[in-house]
Amino acid sequence: MTDHLLTPAEMADAVGVSIDTLRYYERENLISDVGRAANGHRRYDAGDLAWIRVLRCLRDTGMTIDQLRHYCELGEQGDATKPERLTMLRDHRAKVEARKAELDRAIELIDHKIDIYLHEDDEGATS
Repeated sequence: MTDHLLTPAEMADAVGVSIDTLRYYERENLISDVGRAANGHRRYDAGDLAWIRVLRCLRDTGMTIDQLRHYCELGEQGDATKPERLTMLRDHRAKVEARKAELDRAIELIDHKIDIYLHEDDEGATS
């Protein structure tokens, strides 16, 4: 991305959320130091875009708003909190991996059921 600044509508479109969600993230202190245009309107830069994508990834994979808020608070405290942030991310990743395994098992079962229906159709066509 270039140095182009995004309006709230452009940012919302770029990350797949509503403008209200962006404002909510700001109220919850998940996004900080958003720039402003001369007219006072919010303008998001490349760093904001990258950060909001991280937030969306974590949120979409089940991290709660409280956990996101805590993660952000730790980030604001600087390098001394890196070990705790790393632990949070590792714990979250383990939960995502467990959920992925559950989904993989579900897909296997669904595929098995599909195969049964296809096999029944094949038998019915030859009978």
